[in-house]
Amino acid sequence: MQATKLLITALIGALALATGGAQAQALKPMKLTLNFLAGGPQAGFMLAKQMGLYEKAGIDLTIEEGRGSGTTAQLVATGQTDIGFADAPAAMQLRAKNAPVKIIAPILQTNGFAIITLEETGIRKPSDLVGKRVAVQAGTAQTTLLNAILAANDIDPSKFNAINIDPSAFVGTLIEKKVDAILGGADFQSVQLRDRGLKVHDILYRDVGVPTVGLSVIARDDKIAAEPDLYRKFIAVSLEGWDAARKNPTAAADAVIKMFPTATREQIQKQLEVDLKLLCAPGATALGRVPEKNWDTTFALLTKYLELPTAKPATDYYTTSLLPANPPKCP
Repeated sequence: MQATKLLITALIGALALATGGAQAQALKPMKLTLNFLAGGPQAGFMLAKQMGLYEKAGIDLTIEEGRGSGTTAQLVATGQTDIGFADAPAAMQLRAKNAPVKIIAPILQTNGFAIITLEETGIRKPSDLVGKRVAVQAGTAQTTLLNAILAANDIDPSKFNAINIDPSAFVGTLIEKKVDAILGGADFQSVQLRDRGLKVHDILYRDVGVPTVGLSVIARDDKIAAEPDLYRKFIAVSLEGWDAARKNPTAAADAVIKMFPTATREQIQKQLEVDLKLLCAPGATALGRVPEKNWDTTFALLTKYLELPTAKPATDYYTTSLLPANPPKCP
């Protein structure tokens, strides 16, 4: 009898090990490359991973930091990463050059670009910048789309004093009052300034005529076609992670620090204060579902100011077919 019990116990143990091994083997490895260093703008992915959502969906996810949206989009296009997180305009510009990159889930439905000024200057709207000194970085979307802001607000470009400055000097240049404003990120340079005890005012691009779609999940066409269900699962659990992040920003910040300990909780939470407001564009009904008018506006702005071709429609650059049927709702 005892021998029988031992045999049964051994068989159960062996079965458990076999089942566990099979489950581990069933996990599909995927790599997500972020747009930049990990922080608030990417926190939802780290929280979803910490919650075990990717594993439950059968995904063994590796998350790596990036070196800019353009570089991340290139890595996706060349197949060096399975999923990218990049600004929609950067991905669209690359696709316009025949790269097989497509936007499959906008996370930040509007960009976090901002004209950043010190509160004491009294600059509150774009027209207040006429005759002022504005620090810009050549080649960035913020700088390129500046012309769209000027046009939307009837500002004569000849009366706008833009100064090219290295981005590493942006914050210091504004603090030293060598310029009156900088073009940057409300969740980046603006947070850095507030960390130094300064009172800052952000003029968000989305509020002054340039509501382009922001940071989005992107993937390569052939990989989407080969494993659409896998990408559907990735998007569904990622949106679940972002939903959890907006409900508990502290937990989201902790998840980032656990995986990438170089940032501080306070800094990430300040970034999230900005980023969580960008999860839903005005009029959006759910996470990941950008209102069609925002896509149309983004396309129109990019064709006019970033030389995006008009031969193909806006819908060539993105797809909604992989979004879950019932994503987390917008407020």
